[in-house]
This record gives sequence, structure tokens and C-alpha cells, in this order.
Amino acid sequence: MRILLTNDDGVFAPGLAALESQLRHLGEVIVIAPATEQSGVSHSITFLTPLVCKSIHRDGRHWAWAVEGSPADCVKLAIAELFRDDPVDLVVSGINNGLNAGINVLYSGTVAAAIEGAFFGTTSVAVSLEYDPDADFQAAAVIARNVISGIIKQPESKGNLFNINIPTAATEGPAELKIVPKGLAQYGNRYEKRQDPGGRDYYWALWEQPSQPPSDNTDVTELRAGNVTLTQLQFDMTDHQATKEMQAWNLKL
Repeated sequence: MRILLTNDDGVFAPGLAALESQLRHLGEVIVIAPATEQSGVSHSITFLTPLVCKSIHRDGRHWAWAVEGSPADCVKLAIAELFRDDPVDLVVSGINNGLNAGINVLYSGTVAAAIEGAFFGTTSVAVSLEYDPDADFQAAAVIARNVISGIIKQPESKGNLFNINIPTAATEGPAELKIVPKGLAQYGNRYEKRQDPGGRDYYWALWEQPSQPPSDNTDVTELRAGNVTLTQLQFDMTDHQATKEMQAWNLKL
């Protein structure tokens, strides 16, 4: 199995290295990641500037490709150009330093990279770990490898898109894997107003969890309970049922 590994925290992020070492148990790993951190860029891609791609060496050998672009750029460039003649079987994005649950899935560069892989019909998995200054990426990588190993054994997983979130508690003790839908809880809706040395106002986004825990059983609630979550996503944003109903509206120009 050929595995394409990327992230949005940048090619030198510890989560990327930890996951690469574990994914080697499943097959050949090709690392291609942004040259700098790209958190929150969602599914942006580069059109107006060239994509510079540089080889990163470790221990005297090529270890990764660093792309001066977004996570989606990395996957698109790898599948459509760099490895076009030798396709990959699996795309993995992570480990992100911070959960990508609830509405944050829409902002996430980590998830966007996995979506880009799914665009090409490749089984794709995003992996995120709850933010902690002392985050144990090694333990999280073992959890991620076990879940990914289980996913790819299922024939129904082929070509589909998955999102794994790991709470800190799961890296410190027993936890369960919960297969749940994505929540709709919103994170980080507040800003802190500050002033620069010249007296000009600027705003810093605050990372806050929802003040009211959602009542339904979703990734957000299970993560709060200390469980690892797995959600199958889809990038078709059409509301097919509503579209059928709208056809009866008889709208005219």
C-alpha cells in the first residue's frame, strides 16, 4: 500500500513525524506537506503564484516534500502531477495540533487535504488531536494507526472520506472509539481587542469551546466524554431532498 501523508501544521510539525513512523507499519509512506503552518486555510488552493516544492532531508536521506502552498495544494500536486504514474492508495492528513470537530471541519486545512484526496477517488482520512502544550503525538499516532488499519480493511471504505478526533484523555488512559455524526457546535466566536504600539486597534481570535454543550450525540459530545471519534464525511454539499422539493416552486425569471 502507498500512503500519501500531509498536514496543515507544516512539514516540521511533530504530529506529522509521529504519524509517519506509525503508518510505515501499513505500507510505503510519501510525505508532502506545507512548508509553513496553514491552520484555518480550509480548502484554499494556489492559482496566482507558482508552487515551489523542495526536498527535505533527515538522517542523510530524502524524508519529505515541502510545498509553499496549502494542504489541498499538497495533495492535488502529489496526485495530479508528482505521483500521477504511480498512484497512492490512501491519503492521510495529520496529526493536527487541535481538534477538528463540529463546525471547525469547514475551516480546517487538515480536513481539506483529506477532502482533496477523496476528490480523486482515494480513501482519505483526517486525524486531529486535542490541543495540549504537552500533547503526546506518539500515543495519538498509535491510536490513529489502529483506527486507520480498521478502516482500510472494510471494502465499503474505498474512496470515502473519514475524520478522526482524539481527545487528550485517550492518550493517557482507556478510551472507546465512537462512530458519530459531526456536530454543529460553533467554536471561537469571540475576539480580543488590542492595540499595537502605534495605537491602532487589532483583533485576536479566541479559541473557545461552545458555552452550551450540544444535547445530541455527536463528535463534540463524545470528545468531551474522553472518547475517540470517527465520522464519515462527504463533500457533496447539495441538499438533494430540498432541491427536489424546490422544483415544485415553479420559480420563473
